[in-house]
Amino acid sequence: MAGSVNKVILIGNVGADPEIRRTQDGRPIANLRIATSETWRDRNSGERREKTEWHNVVVFNEGLCKVVEQYVKKGAKLYIEGQLQTRKWQDQTGNDRYTTEVVLQGFNSTLTMLDGRGEGGGMRSGGGGQDFGASGGYGDDYERGPAASAPARSGSGGSRGGSSNFSRDMDDDIPF
Repeated sequence: MAGSVNKVILIGNVGADPEIRRTQDGRPIANLRIATSETWRDRNSGERREKTEWHNVVVFNEGLCKVVEQYVKKGAKLYIEGQLQTRKWQDQTGNDRYTTEVVLQGFNSTLTMLDGRGEGGGMRSGGGGQDFGASGGYGDDYERGPAASAPARSGSGGSRGGSSNFSRDMDDDIPF
């Protein structure tokens, strides 16, 4: 086996409105918490059980930060692709602490809104979503042309690309 892979894929709900901070040179950093849940039936009692796992997500990609800031709210259902990173820090008493986060940075990250824009929770009819890809859904993909854009992640199973879908891709409510 050659090389290694560090890739995380999450589909879950945002637990609170995202926190947007800025670096000293003005670049945005978005922090959000995503909840993923699994359910099962208890063999002994027959009761339905649920386990929720919380994930810290940090977005360094400027384009994706703009999307998070404008459109992502508490309750929104998101598809996230990123990498796991663990960072070391010290608490107030000087003890070393470790935090593992899903990090979205560079061109190997994806953020897709799975519900309607501005509606926290619930799927939009048709199961479609907004795919903002690694570049935040504008900029590089638009400049390279429609054939280079990332495939759409929607319930329709079709793929985006080529000139036949280009006008449909451009016809949406997002102002960028």
